Amino acid sequence: MKRLTLVALALILTATICVDGAKSPYQAVLTHSRIRGRPHGPNVCAMQKIPLTDKKYFTNCKQWYHRRICGKPTVVSYECCPGYEKLPGEKGCPAALPLVDIYNTLGMTGASTTQMYTDRAMLREDIDGPGSLTFFAPSNEAWSALPHEILDALVSNVNIELLNALHYHMVNRRLTSDDLKHGSAFTSMYQDFDVHIHHYPNGIVTVNCARLIKTDQHATNGIVHVVDRVITAISNTVHSFIDTDDDLETLRTALAAAGLTTMLESEGQYTVFAPTNEAFEKIPPDTLNRILGDPIALRDLLNYHILKHMQCAESVVTGTPMETLQGTVLEVGCDGDHMTLNNKAIITKTDQLGTNGVVHYINELLIPDSAKTLLELMEDSKVTTANKMFVEAGLGPRLTGAEALTLLAPLDDAFKGSLAMDGEMKKLMHNHVLNNQLSSRAMYHGQELDTLGGLKLRVFVYRNNLCIENACIAAHDRTGRFATMLTMDKVLTPPTGTIMDVLKADDRFSLLTGALQTAGMTEQMNQQNLLTIFAPTDDAFNALPKPELNRLLRDSQELSSVLKYHIGEGMLVSGGVTSHTRMQTLLGGKLEMGMRNYTVYANRVPVVEADLMATNGVVHAVNSFIKPLPPKVDREQSDRPAPRVRSSSSRVKKTTLVSSGSRNEDLFQKVMKSRSSRTMTRGQ
Repeated sequence: MKRLTLVALALILTATICVDGAKSPYQAVLTHSRIRGRPHGPNVCAMQKIPLTDKKYFTNCKQWYHRRICGKPTVVSYECCPGYEKLPGEKGCPAALPLVDIYNTLGMTGASTTQMYTDRAMLREDIDGPGSLTFFAPSNEAWSALPHEILDALVSNVNIELLNALHYHMVNRRLTSDDLKHGSAFTSMYQDFDVHIHHYPNGIVTVNCARLIKTDQHATNGIVHVVDRVITAISNTVHSFIDTDDDLETLRTALAAAGLTTMLESEGQYTVFAPTNEAFEKIPPDTLNRILGDPIALRDLLNYHILKHMQCAESVVTGTPMETLQGTVLEVGCDGDHMTLNNKAIITKTDQLGTNGVVHYINELLIPDSAKTLLELMEDSKVTTANKMFVEAGLGPRLTGAEALTLLAPLDDAFKGSLAMDGEMKKLMHNHVLNNQLSSRAMYHGQELDTLGGLKLRVFVYRNNLCIENACIAAHDRTGRFATMLTMDKVLTPPTGTIMDVLKADDRFSLLTGALQTAGMTEQMNQQNLLTIFAPTDDAFNALPKPELNRLLRDSQELSSVLKYHIGEGMLVSGGVTSHTRMQTLLGGKLEMGMRNYTVYANRVPVVEADLMATNGVVHAVNSFIKPLPPKVDREQSDRPAPRVRSSSSRVKKTTLVSSGSRNEDLFQKVMKSRSSRTMTRGQ
C-alpha cells in the first residue's frame, strides 16, 4: 500500500511538473529542469545538448521524453541552475554565486568578451557603479560569430560604434525573466531605440530574436541575461525592409497589387516568409499569371506567407502548426540548424528584423488551396491517376476554369483493371464531377447530388463515414479558388437499375433470381424502398445437397423466410460497416456485421464482392448462406449472462430463428447444414 501511495505521489508530481504553474513559460521549464536534476544534488538543472553544437536547452516535458530538439538526438547534462555554483567535495550546487556588480557578473557568466569590450568603450564606470541596469550580454561565441568586417568596424571605433552597440544591449532598469513578457518592448540606452522581447510557450525567451541562454544572472546593480548573438538596432518596418531588397522585387510588386503594403507598414507583430524572385520564377508562368491577375487569389497567396505573430528562428525546437493571415496553418519546424516550412528546408535567411515583425527568406513559393484550380489541387495529392483520367476524358478546361464544381477524386489505389478511355470510362469520369461547389460538412443523409454526366448520386451518412454511393470520403475537403475536391476511397459505381436488374445482369445470381420469383419477392426487389441484400451466389445454392436444395425451392414459404434473413432494411455500403454494426432483416432478426482486412462479414460469412449499387439499394455477394449466430453470441444482451443451451440426444429443441419467433432455427439449420437425419418441425 505504501508503495502504491509513493507511485501515486510520483504521478501527481510529474503532472505538476508538466503544467505551467510557474510565473512564466521560462520559469515553468526551469522548474521542470530543477526537478529532473534533483537526484544529482541541490540546485542542479537538467540540460539537453545537441551534440557537435553549443546549443543547450533547459528541458520541458516533451523534450525530456523524446530526447530530441529540432529533429536531432540530444544528450542530457546536469549543471548548476542559474545563480548557483559547486563547492569542492559537496554534492550538487549548494552555494549561491557571490552577488557582485554587472561588470564582474559578465566575467562569471561566460560573457568575458563583452566585459573586455566594455573596458575598451569606457563603460566600466556605468556598469560597476550605483544604479539598476539590465544587460543583454552577447556570449563569447556570439562575438566570434560576427562577420569580420562588422567586428573590425566596431572595435576600430570604440568611442562611437562599439559604445553605441553596447548601449543597445542595455536597459536602464532591472528586468527579470518574469518582466520579459511576450511582445513587450523596452527602451534601450542607445538613442531610445527599443529592444523587442518575445517569450514563447516552450520557455524560450528572445531579444531581437537572439535567444537568452543564461537568464536572470543577478548583480548588485542590476541583472545580466546572456544572449547567443550580437543584436543590432532596428528602426524600419517590415515593409521598409522588403522595399529596399532587390531579391524581393517580385514580392514587393505583388504586395502592392494586393493592397497589403499599408498593413506591413502599421504596428503589429508579423512574421513574413518572403519568397525571393527565384521562388516566383519556379512557378509555371500560366499559374503565376492567373494568380497575379486574380486579386482574391493573390491576396490569399500572400497572406498564406504571413503569420499573425512574430516567430523568431531560435524559438523553434519542434514542428508546430501556426495560423496564417489567410486562415489556414503552416507547419513551422526545424531540422538541425535549419528552419523548415511544411517539413521542407526552403528558408534561406532568417530573422531579418523590423519594428513590427520579422522576415525569413524562402526560395519556394507557397500556394494555398484557396488559390488553386481543381487540377492544381490534384497535383499534390494522392490522386495522380484520377488527374490523368479527368484530363483524358476532356475535362481539363472545366477543371481549370471558374466554375463552381465539386470533384470526387478517387485515390490512386482505387483504380483497378483497364483504364482505357472509352465511352463508358469518359461518362464515368463526368459522373465524378458535381454541378455545384459543396462541403462535406453540409451534406446530409439521403441528399441527391447532380453530376456533369446527368446522374443523381446519393449521400449516405454513417457513424464512421460519409459516403457518396459506394465511395466514402478518405480525406479532408480541399477547397480551391472556385471549386472543392473530395478525396474518395473508391471509384464510383453509379446505380444502373433496381436490385432485381442488378441480379439479373450478373450470371452469378441466376439461381437467386429464380428463387426470388418462386418466393414471390420479385416486386419487392423492384420497389423504391432502400434495401441491402447479401445475395447468395449460385455457388452458395450448389453447395447444398440436391435433395435439400430441391426441398427448399419447392417450399415458397420457407424459401421466403431464408431469403428475407439475407435482406436488410435500409442502405448499408461497405464503408458504413464497423465492428459494432447491426442490420435489421426483413425477417425480423439482426445481422451482426464486421470488417476485417478490408472484407465485410455478415454473421461471420465473408462478402466476396461488395457494393453492387442499385437505384433502390445495394447488393453484396456471398458464397454461402447466412445463418443465425449461436445463442452464446448474443450481442443484443451482451451485458447479461449468456443463456444456457440444453442438449438432447433424442431430439432437437425448438429455438427461434430470429428474435421475432417467426420461424424455428431447427428448420433453418437443417436446410443450411444439410443434416438430413433431423426431423423438420414447424414453429409458429
